[in-house]
Amino acid sequence: MEAAAASTEIVVLGWSVVLLLVQIILQAISTYDLGPYLLGPRDDNRQSGNVWAGRLKRALENLLETYPAFVALALALAVTGKTGGIAATGAWIWLIARIVYVPLYAFGVPAVRTLAWCVSVVGLVMMLFRLMA
Repeated sequence: MEAAAASTEIVVLGWSVVLLLVQIILQAISTYDLGPYLLGPRDDNRQSGNVWAGRLKRALENLLETYPAFVALALALAVTGKTGGIAATGAWIWLIARIVYVPLYAFGVPAVRTLAWCVSVVGLVMMLFRLMA
Protein backbone atom coordinates (compact mmCIF):
# COMPACT_ATOMS: atom_id res chain seq x y z
CA MET A 1 0.00 0.00 0.00
CA GLU A 2 1.42 3.36 -1.00
CA ALA A 3 1.41 6.14 1.57
CA ALA A 4 -0.46 9.30 0.72
CA ALA A 5 1.44 12.57 0.69
CA ALA A 6 1.00 14.53 3.89
CA SER A 7 -0.95 17.74 3.60
CA THR A 8 0.54 21.05 4.69
CA GLU A 9 -1.67 20.97 7.76
CA ILE A 10 -0.29 17.57 8.79
CA VAL A 11 3.29 18.74 8.21
CA VAL A 12 2.62 21.80 10.38
CA LEU A 13 1.05 19.48 12.97
CA GLY A 14 4.33 17.58 13.07
CA TRP A 15 6.28 20.82 13.56
CA SER A 16 3.84 21.83 16.28
CA VAL A 17 4.90 18.73 18.23
CA VAL A 18 8.50 19.92 17.91
CA LEU A 19 7.43 23.30 19.33
CA LEU A 20 5.59 21.57 22.18
CA LEU A 21 8.64 19.46 23.05
CA VAL A 22 10.98 22.46 22.89
CA GLN A 23 8.72 24.43 25.22
CA ILE A 24 8.49 21.52 27.66
CA ILE A 25 12.28 21.12 27.67
CA LEU A 26 12.93 24.86 28.06
CA GLN A 27 10.49 25.07 30.94
CA ALA A 28 12.03 22.04 32.65
CA ILE A 29 15.58 23.36 32.24
CA SER A 30 14.54 26.73 33.66
CA THR A 31 13.64 25.11 36.99
CA TYR A 32 17.25 24.04 37.65
CA ASP A 33 17.18 25.84 41.01
CA LEU A 34 14.81 23.19 42.40
CA GLY A 35 17.54 20.54 42.11
CA PRO A 36 16.74 17.03 43.38
CA TYR A 37 13.15 18.05 44.16
CA LEU A 38 12.38 17.57 40.47
CA LEU A 39 13.29 13.88 40.71
CA GLY A 40 10.68 13.14 43.38
CA PRO A 41 6.88 13.15 43.52
CA ARG A 42 6.74 16.96 44.10
CA ASP A 43 4.15 16.61 46.86
CA ASP A 44 4.88 19.97 48.49
CA ASN A 45 4.44 21.93 45.23
CA ARG A 46 7.61 24.04 45.38
CA GLN A 47 7.93 26.86 42.86
CA SER A 48 11.13 27.94 41.16
CA GLY A 49 12.42 31.36 42.14
CA ASN A 50 13.68 31.84 38.59
CA VAL A 51 11.61 34.45 36.70
CA TRP A 52 12.30 32.57 33.44
CA ALA A 53 10.75 29.40 34.87
CA GLY A 54 7.49 31.17 35.65
CA ARG A 55 7.30 32.85 32.27
CA LEU A 56 8.14 29.69 30.36
CA LYS A 57 5.58 27.74 32.39
CA ARG A 58 2.87 30.29 31.61
CA ALA A 59 3.87 30.32 27.91
CA LEU A 60 3.57 26.52 27.83
CA GLU A 61 0.20 26.64 29.59
CA ASN A 62 -0.94 29.22 27.05
CA LEU A 63 0.10 26.96 24.17
CA LEU A 64 -1.87 24.11 25.72
CA GLU A 65 -5.03 26.25 25.76
CA THR A 66 -5.22 26.45 21.95
CA TYR A 67 -3.25 23.34 21.01
CA PRO A 68 -6.23 20.94 21.17
CA ALA A 69 -8.15 23.19 18.75
CA PHE A 70 -5.19 23.28 16.36
CA VAL A 71 -4.75 19.49 16.45
CA ALA A 72 -8.49 18.93 15.94
CA LEU A 73 -8.63 21.35 13.03
CA ALA A 74 -5.54 19.94 11.32
CA LEU A 75 -6.85 16.38 11.61
CA ALA A 76 -10.41 17.31 10.60
CA LEU A 77 -9.12 19.14 7.53
CA ALA A 78 -7.00 16.14 6.55
CA VAL A 79 -9.83 13.63 7.09
CA THR A 80 -12.37 15.70 5.15
CA GLY A 81 -9.95 16.46 2.33
CA LYS A 82 -10.36 20.20 2.86
CA THR A 83 -6.63 20.88 3.19
CA GLY A 84 -4.74 23.57 1.38
CA GLY A 85 -5.48 27.17 0.59
CA ILE A 86 -6.61 29.30 3.49
CA ALA A 87 -6.39 26.32 5.87
CA ALA A 88 -2.73 25.68 5.08
CA THR A 89 -1.95 29.37 5.40
CA GLY A 90 -3.80 29.47 8.72
CA ALA A 91 -1.84 26.48 10.01
CA TRP A 92 1.48 28.14 9.19
CA ILE A 93 0.31 31.44 10.69
CA TRP A 94 -0.69 29.65 13.90
CA LEU A 95 2.66 27.88 14.18
CA ILE A 96 4.82 30.91 13.37
CA ALA A 97 2.85 33.11 15.80
CA ARG A 98 3.23 30.46 18.52
CA ILE A 99 6.99 30.27 17.89
CA VAL A 100 7.29 34.06 18.10
CA TYR A 101 5.17 34.08 21.27
CA VAL A 102 7.67 32.03 23.32
CA PRO A 103 10.62 34.47 23.36
CA LEU A 104 8.26 37.44 23.65
CA TYR A 105 6.79 35.92 26.80
CA ALA A 106 10.18 34.76 28.12
CA PHE A 107 11.63 38.27 27.77
CA GLY A 108 8.53 39.94 29.22
CA VAL A 109 7.43 41.88 26.12
CA PRO A 110 3.79 42.71 26.94
CA ALA A 111 1.82 44.20 24.02
CA VAL A 112 3.63 42.46 21.17
CA ARG A 113 3.20 39.14 22.97
CA THR A 114 -0.55 39.68 23.00
CA LEU A 115 -0.47 40.60 19.32
CA ALA A 116 1.35 37.33 18.55
CA TRP A 117 -1.35 35.43 20.44
CA CYS A 118 -4.07 37.24 18.48
CA VAL A 119 -2.34 36.38 15.20
CA SER A 120 -2.24 32.71 16.23
CA VAL A 121 -6.00 32.80 16.85
CA VAL A 122 -6.49 34.32 13.39
CA GLY A 123 -4.68 31.28 12.02
CA LEU A 124 -7.10 28.98 13.84
CA VAL A 125 -10.07 30.94 12.52
CA MET A 126 -8.73 30.61 8.97
CA MET A 127 -8.50 26.84 9.42
CA LEU A 128 -12.00 26.72 10.91
CA PHE A 129 -13.39 28.80 8.06
CA ARG A 130 -12.02 26.32 5.50
CA LEU A 131 -13.34 23.34 7.47
CA MET A 132 -16.84 24.83 7.72
CA ALA A 133 -16.97 25.98 4.08
